[in-house]
Amino acid sequence: MTHPAQRSALILIDIQESFRQMPFWSDVDVPGFREAVLALDAGCRARAVPVVHIFHVGAAGPFTEASGHVHALDWLPGAPDASFHKHTHNAFSDTGLDLWLRRRDINHLIIAGIRTEQCCETTTRYGADIGYSVDYVTEATLTFPMTHAGSGRTYSPDEIKAHTELVLAGRFARIATAADALAALD
Repeated sequence: MTHPAQRSALILIDIQESFRQMPFWSDVDVPGFREAVLALDAGCRARAVPVVHIFHVGAAGPFTEASGHVHALDWLPGAPDASFHKHTHNAFSDTGLDLWLRRRDINHLIIAGIRTEQCCETTTRYGADIGYSVDYVTEATLTFPMTHAGSGRTYSPDEIKAHTELVLAGRFARIATAADALAALD
């Protein structure tokens, strides 16, 4: 259970159309990811926990605002409590997110989104370093196979998720399922 003094927010990172335009995109893991994200979104809204959308804006390709792809995937519910555009891997450095959270006395984050080992992990680490407690909901993150430049070995999304959990657990976050994260709010 979340400590009574904790005020929480759901941070949905980069669940955006830009990714569907990338050559590595795969729909294979999307159904489970979507189910977990939608459960978190609905559960947080039902408990009056703010939902925040973060979108990555880059300098080229489908992540530029000019591309028309920097918007939520069509299945993600709209009307978040706040929305921020970021230009770095973490959702804090250049967005105003930290100020928005602190003005609302929020000190606990539930992290979900795309990509597991990049923007979601980086936001978790940064958030923990600046004083937030974090529930990292791995099943509500999405990633894709990656090939190591040196060895040529390809790592599966499951291997990447396991490694991310390994390096975050107990140091930067509590690893939680969507059900665990929601139950902690009650």
